[in-house]
Amino acid sequence: MSTSSFSPADADPSGVITLARGEQPETDLEVKRSHFLGQAARTDDEAAARVFIAAVRARYPDARHHCSAFTVAVPGAQPIERSSDDGEPSGTAGGPMLDVLRGTGLTNTTVVVTRYFGGTLLGTGGLARAYTQAATQALEAAARVRLATRYLWKVRVAVADAGRLEGQLRGRAPEIAVEETNWTATHAVLTLSTGSADPTGLTEQLAALTAGAAVPEPAGSRVVESPV
Repeated sequence: MSTSSFSPADADPSGVITLARGEQPETDLEVKRSHFLGQAARTDDEAAARVFIAAVRARYPDARHHCSAFTVAVPGAQPIERSSDDGEPSGTAGGPMLDVLRGTGLTNTTVVVTRYFGGTLLGTGGLARAYTQAATQALEAAARVRLATRYLWKVRVAVADAGRLEGQLRGRAPEIAVEETNWTATHAVLTLSTGSADPTGLTEQLAALTAGAAVPEPAGSRVVESPV
């Protein structure tokens, strides 16, 4: 599980599925000696999407076409979606690839299919099928993650009680997670996280465990990524 840069202050990403960060596998689809090289990437904004497309183009400068599609989330608005046929007949590459991307439910994702021409014309229908299949393969090969918001709370307790309380709370994961414990000479501060922004449940459990001595204080939130 890792921390995402998605800002929960802008929107609650819980349940959103996107690609894991880092390089993803490249796929190779051969159709009548034409090769369709597919690769997808996590791109958290339009600029990152265009950087990825440019990087693929630079990697294969001798290829005839670098067709692409991407979707990126915009807090409080519809996602930005773009596609490019990059010289292929209109509607035979970028559009079908964007349809595939939409169908996956992924967000903040870009897929690029690079074509090396094999000498045999595929026709518009053949091209659309090939780009659809190549985009599908690239997205299926890519590792995915699910985003979730964790809400943070600070709890101050006496040093004598901190170890016992931490142990009891760790037994309540993942409902309540102990993120860290900071010690001073007189007290300890536990940083806890929950999946809900409502402190009621946490407050009740802390009250039961500490005879009402420990009270959670809001300490922000963060987004975590878990493999799908």
